[in-house]
Amino acid sequence: MPLPVRFDYIPYPLWRRQGLTALKPLLPGRAASQADGLHGGTAPETPAQMAHYLLTNQILPPGMNVYAARDAISSLNIPVHQPDLARQPAAAAKTPIRLPAQWEAMEAVITAFPVLYPPLWESHAQIIEAVSEVARADVLIPDAAWANAVWLYLETRAFGKMENVRLIVLPTDDIWVRDFGSFTGRTSEGHRVMLGAAYDPLPAYPQANDAAFAARYAAGDGIPFRAIDLHTEGGNFWSDGAGTLIASQGIYTRNPHLSRAEIERRLHLAFSFEKLIVTPSLWREETGHVDLIVKLADARTVLITHPSLRFNKDALRQTHSLFKRETNACGDLYRIYTLPALPPYLNWGIYPIWRTYTNSLTVNGRVLVPAFMIGADEHAMAIYKMAMPDHEVIPIRCDIAVNGGGAVHCLTKEVPA
Repeated sequence: MPLPVRFDYIPYPLWRRQGLTALKPLLPGRAASQADGLHGGTAPETPAQMAHYLLTNQILPPGMNVYAARDAISSLNIPVHQPDLARQPAAAAKTPIRLPAQWEAMEAVITAFPVLYPPLWESHAQIIEAVSEVARADVLIPDAAWANAVWLYLETRAFGKMENVRLIVLPTDDIWVRDFGSFTGRTSEGHRVMLGAAYDPLPAYPQANDAAFAARYAAGDGIPFRAIDLHTEGGNFWSDGAGTLIASQGIYTRNPHLSRAEIERRLHLAFSFEKLIVTPSLWREETGHVDLIVKLADARTVLITHPSLRFNKDALRQTHSLFKRETNACGDLYRIYTLPALPPYLNWGIYPIWRTYTNSLTVNGRVLVPAFMIGADEHAMAIYKMAMPDHEVIPIRCDIAVNGGGAVHCLTKEVPA
């Protein structure tokens, strides 16, 4: 039986895809493509143009008409952090870093604000609000012209702590900062370092800004940086900070030119760990990332999707079996909590969509969990409360974002303290 078909919003820059230029006027997201200042469009420049963009895309702040929004945007002068794109970061020593676990202290969480995807503004606002109450929220925008409008949208919601929100002008090609963001950790001497892997998973789309992001962010914050000689993405790693690294088989398939032994040797050059646990990847899921199949809640606790789906049943069963028999680097067995399995679907008959509750973010005593606006959400939140009783469980709306291939974890990247 084929997957059911839906026709939902696509949070992806289809207008940039190679070979689709002639179809650009017919593709979804035409208004967004016109505002795409990095790729042939023009970002709204005046307060009136920006207010019109908010009106057209139905994201005006509550209680404001287009004229009030124009005046409010005009009255703001929001400071932004604007790193010099030509500046090179200081070179980090070629020694492995300890990659902290997410439940350790975090200084900040990075997210790329979806200026070109208006239906996602609500989801990102929820993430920023939840993060800003316990850490700094670093919000990326592609151009300073967006700063006042984004700030107005967040501020008028009256949630979170705006004093902990930092707008950063750094161009990215997309919003999935988990995958192209830097890995931040410390050397054995205690020196803070950022690492960046080779990022090129989507050759049909522009990726230069995403590939350069990790080094640019490090340079902007004055943190030493070095590149990892591997093709991989941040969504394919969990670390317990105590010697265990968890990844999916995607770490091997993304580097077909290297042997498994060589891939693992290069991982050891980047990260300080004693044990690598490798899970299956989901079938017909584009990224192959581990954060779509398992969540590491603490050093001895994992949450895994229930293996009841007709599709990917084998991969989920194998993952359950793997963590039943495996131990972490300290020799501890894992406690396993099972999350609801949601049926996949084909968006527009083309894109397989896998909704998973494992794609959550832990930050300073909170866990931000995807919510898909369905009945199973309540069950998933209850399981998280059992698995992580010392954390505040916060649902984040992800029913639209998931059509781009990810949820909360994919949309964020933590910066350890």
